[in-house]
Order: sequence, then C-alpha cells, then structure tokens
Amino acid sequence: MSSPMPEREADVVVIGAGPAGIAAACSAAGGRRVVLLDSSVRPGGQIWRHRSPDSLGPAARRWLHRLQCHSVCFEGRHTVTEVERGRVACTAPSGAVTFRPETIVLATGARERYLPFPGWTLPGVLGVGGLQALIKEGATVAGLRILLAGSGPLLLPVAAACADAGAELVGCAEQASATELARFAAGLWRDPRKLLDAARYRFKAGNCAFRTASWVRRVERTDAGLSVELVTPAGMQRIACDLLATGFGLVPSTELAQQAGCAVADGRIVINDRQETTMPGILAAGESTGIGGADAALIEGRIAGAMAAGRGMTHELPLAERAGHQRFAAALERHFALRSEVRGLATPDTIICRCEDVRLGSLDPAWGSRYAKLMTRAGMGPCQGRVCGPALKALYGWETDACRIPAFPVPLGRLLTHCLTTNPTEE
Repeated sequence: MSSPMPEREADVVVIGAGPAGIAAACSAAGGRRVVLLDSSVRPGGQIWRHRSPDSLGPAARRWLHRLQCHSVCFEGRHTVTEVERGRVACTAPSGAVTFRPETIVLATGARERYLPFPGWTLPGVLGVGGLQALIKEGATVAGLRILLAGSGPLLLPVAAACADAGAELVGCAEQASATELARFAAGLWRDPRKLLDAARYRFKAGNCAFRTASWVRRVERTDAGLSVELVTPAGMQRIACDLLATGFGLVPSTELAQQAGCAVADGRIVINDRQETTMPGILAAGESTGIGGADAALIEGRIAGAMAAGRGMTHELPLAERAGHQRFAAALERHFALRSEVRGLATPDTIICRCEDVRLGSLDPAWGSRYAKLMTRAGMGPCQGRVCGPALKALYGWETDACRIPAFPVPLGRLLTHCLTTNPTEE
C-alpha cells in the first residue's frame, strides 16, 4: 500500500506571499501556528519580486523584516493543488504534503489580462508584468528597443524599470483617453503620494513618447525585429522594436476560491467587511478580492490576519483606510475600462487559446466556455484558461468555467506522487 500523504498541523495557512499574504501572516502570528505558502523561492509576490531586499523600497523591506521577526513558517516552492475547508494540499520539491488548518487565508493575487491581436503570439511579444518580472530577476534588456502598450497604471513603473535597465523606450501606448487619465489623476487628491509616484516614474522614463487613446493593431516579425502597427489619434503609425510588452490591466486569481466553494462575482472573491468569504473558515485578502494595489492589499491582509487569529474587528484596524483604497479600486476600473476597439482586434485567424492552438474563427460567440472546451479544447491546456479565459470574457462575456484539480500545473512526478498518496491502493 502507498504511504499516506504527509500531514502537518497548523492553526492558520496563508496561501500567497505577496503583500496581502505577508500582512495576513504577520497579523495572525503571535500564539498561533501560521504557515505561509508560495510557489516562489522568496516571499514578496510579483510586486515585491526580488533577488536582494536592497532592491526594494522601504515599505517592502519593513514588511519582509516583520515576517522574519514573527513566528511564521514560510514554505517556498510549494504549489497549492487543492483547497477545501480545513485542508490545503500542495506539492513541494520533497513531495506532496497536506496541511490541516483551522483557518485559511487566500491571498492569491492577480494576473495579467491579455487581449489577442494579430501577431500577439510571436517571439518578442510578452506581457508588461512578465517583462517587469524578467527585469527584476536580472534579465538583460540594455540596448533593446522596447514598446509598451495596453492599459493601466502598471505601464509607467515598467517604463521606468526598462529605462533604469538601459533599454531604449520607443513608446508607451495607453488605450484610455487623455480625458479619462486626467479624471483619474484628479481623483487622487486624497492620496497625493500616488501622483508623486506617477510623476517619478514618468521622469525616469525620460523622453519616451506617451500616447493616449492608442493601441496595437497588429505586429509582424521582420529581419530587423518587430514591426508594430499602432493606432493613435494622429492616425496609424508603424514602429520598429525588439520587444513589445502588452497588458490590459489585471484580473483576480480566484481558482482556489472557486475550488473551495467560495462565491465569486464580477471576477473577484466575494467577501464581507471582515474579509470572510462565503465559506466558513476561509478568508481572502488582496488583489483576489479586487484590484486595488499593494497598499490596499496590506490593509486587507492585516484585517484578515486579525480575524484568523480570533481577535475580531478591533478599533486598531485601518477600516477607514480600506474604504479609501476601495474607492481607488473603483476609479481604476472606471477610468481604465476597455474600449470596444481593443476588444475587437482579433481576426478569425488569430490564435485565442495558445495552449491548444485554437483560433477565433473556430469559436461561436453563442457557445460559452464549457461548450467551447467540448468543441475545441479552448481553455484545457496547461494554463487552464488563465490566459484565454479573461480574453474570451472580454470578447464574448463568457464566464470562467469551474477550476479543476490540480489548480496549477505541477511536474508530472509530483502529480503522480500526489495522486498515489491521496488515493492509496493495495498493490
């Protein structure tokens, strides 16, 4: 008979070691056995991704220091495959392991939203956040001509990071109009620090041309690199570059919440004022509950951690600050809403599902995601619809189908071990 999957006791398991997860773990610690899980080697998540803490800002360094000082067990390189009330199953380099916590905090963050256009799968075309991650991990972009295009506040910090890394920025295209950007900026009077950050990033980006109401129409590969057709208010422009990074905002990562039976609405985990989901014993914090940035994630994490520790809603928790960040999140969604033009860039021959090589012409808008899987396998590849799912929702309004086990790709050897130890049989 196969040996049973190793089990570990914990009072609180926090899934995701970004700002929300770190804050939740620190807040829950102190007399509680807290385990913080993440698939990365180091805590920090995408926004605080680093090789050395010295490369991070003061706030990130403070929180990472707090994490070290608290009695939190951080487990890196742990991929969570299954979540249900009172149980978290994951795979690690040492094999499969199950945690049996009293409370689970989902701090699973968000991922980029890609919108397909002709040529978006070519070598040299990648995500804005993906480019940022590569630079943070030490990738060399010095001397490369880089064009950024898409929507949302992430464009400016990535432009600044590219410039700092020695790249030649040939342009930054934002699909939102100048009027919407001005309205968004005017609403930041409550938090001038965000305006100062934007100004600092814009200064670091140098003389890079920042175009509003502009987007990529198509891209082609040439002997000299990439040739990009850019729609602008002044008409169509053709720009040559070595790398094109696109991204149309972020979408919450809700797979584990769906798997655990938590309600999800409008693409985000449903929570109450105490960060509790609709499933008892499971809380959620950060971008998985709505896109609001690192500051909002930290506040939600602190509240979720306090609730997980059994301290309840005390007067010490920053509830008013959370409300302010919720207003900011609503403004993000309103002013950077996708234009109809960028939703309709794909042609019938454009690949929609990269994993299964499914083209737009193979899909019927009347189907829905489940029927599309049956007919074309769209969304059934290794990414499990994490790339094409949000794109198809933007194009056709299709809701994401249920999350299957395992929730995330794992090496076949680990998955086999996971299956054998989960369902031991007589040999």
